[in-house]
Amino acid sequence: MTEAQPKDKKTRGGGVLHLGIDLGTSRTSVSASNGIRETVASYVGYPKDVVARKSLGKDILYGNEAIERRLSLDLYRPLAKGVIKSSLDGKEGQDDAAGNLRAARDLIAEIVRRARPKADTLVYAVIGVPAQASVQNKEAILSAARDSVDSVMLCSEPFAVAYGLDMLDEALVIDIGAGTVDLCRMHGTMPEDADQVTMTTAGDFVDERLAALIKEKHPEAQFSMQMVKSIKERHGSVLEGMDPAIVELPVAGKPTPFDLAPLIKKACSEMIPPIVEGLAGLIGSFDPEFQDRLKQRVLLAGGGSQVKGLDTAIERHMRERLGSGRVVRAEEPQYGGSNGALKIAEDMPDAYWERLR
Repeated sequence: MTEAQPKDKKTRGGGVLHLGIDLGTSRTSVSASNGIRETVASYVGYPKDVVARKSLGKDILYGNEAIERRLSLDLYRPLAKGVIKSSLDGKEGQDDAAGNLRAARDLIAEIVRRARPKADTLVYAVIGVPAQASVQNKEAILSAARDSVDSVMLCSEPFAVAYGLDMLDEALVIDIGAGTVDLCRMHGTMPEDADQVTMTTAGDFVDERLAALIKEKHPEAQFSMQMVKSIKERHGSVLEGMDPAIVELPVAGKPTPFDLAPLIKKACSEMIPPIVEGLAGLIGSFDPEFQDRLKQRVLLAGGGSQVKGLDTAIERHMRERLGSGRVVRAEEPQYGGSNGALKIAEDMPDAYWERLR
């Protein structure tokens, strides 16, 4: 885990509010020790001009409201591949790095606000990040969180999921988000770098593949990436003989029905081989006496776990590649990471948090 000291703040008399935050590329969720759980789409929008400001009546919009009013906004999706875009290498990280960092700060402040901390309460937060996030990526997240919490730690997202479900020994976790697929090998201790794998063949990858397939098969159809994402979330499946997925897309302005089921299945299925290869690497490099036990305790978590038939499809590929495998789908994919991060926060001794301050 990674920790940081925020700006000096006075000790308060209202106790401590612990937060577990899953800072996701697509959605950000919080689980709080006061019982509140909230989630928001990871979008932040700022009015483009004074006319937009007057029309919207707000200086900042978040989540679905920002998506719906995006034509009036400078819209940011500040996270990519599970980390803040300003901390990424290459062109994606260089495009408006300051704007993305500002949006990330505002997004974290909003999700903390939704946990409803009292004015005199200290806020201690554990934030989940991709399993193999770099030091630079982590520092960017810590920097974005400093203004909103009194003390903060980072932990890997799949470890948080496993910790929340007490799957701490002889287990493999697959956490599928929008930006990354994170794999984690649990064996009764804190996972090390060798126990974790991060891949980018996740939800955004599926969206891009589905968009390319639609464009190739139906070049006359008009759509946006937000429309593609909604189609995937509604119809996502890798089941054999899946039901038709009739979707209306405009053609020269006229709504036209298309059956996208074969294309959806093809795009979603492309996640599976990299996942199984990643599992094979973690299993094959483990103590041979315990490899079979790992294969029988595979937990599928995260928003991407909701693709219909994905658990049985991974099992089938594990049997072909590894001889056996058993995959269990986690309950509450939306809050699995934040619930686990909250449990970590609550289990940390108060003295540890005080030392971080």
